[in-house]
Amino acid sequence: MVRAPRFDARWNDRRRRARRWRGLRRWLVAAAVLAGAVLLSRWPEAGGEWQAQEGGRFALCGERRAPLCVVDGDTVMLGERRVRLTGYDAPELDGACEAERLLARRAQAALRDWLNRGPFALDGGADPPRDAWGRELRAARRSDAAGQEWLAETMVAAGLARATGWGEGGPGWCGQPGLS
Repeated sequence: MVRAPRFDARWNDRRRRARRWRGLRRWLVAAAVLAGAVLLSRWPEAGGEWQAQEGGRFALCGERRAPLCVVDGDTVMLGERRVRLTGYDAPELDGACEAERLLARRAQAALRDWLNRGPFALDGGADPPRDAWGRELRAARRSDAAGQEWLAETMVAAGLARATGWGEGGPGWCGQPGLS
């Protein structure tokens, strides 16, 4: 015996919900694509806006009064703006052990020297993301005929920073072999 299809209220409600869900799915996919595009434009190496920095002479902050100075191995002052350079994590000047403090001073000097070698670019455009302390978060690179030189890669290759990135924890600088 063949039964006729049921076209009762419950069946009609399910069909209406399915149609609404299909329409909502389209909007959700469109919103996800838009959110992804916004995030990619903010990602440092993904093609955000780069601003050329002609520079000037960077000094170590505290040595002399200078509009451009290096705070530590991964933070600089550009006039009144504090900029946290991303892609690497340098030791702290007030570190837990003498070896960390020495390495931090070497990283600070190396960053000053890298910045003073010539023009470079910072990413983030006119309105970069900021960290919890209000510092601008920017990556730095230098371009020349040989290609691009990323500050983060230079600092890590010199043994003055970790590639793990800022805020990810990891073992302290004093716990590493060769540091005490």
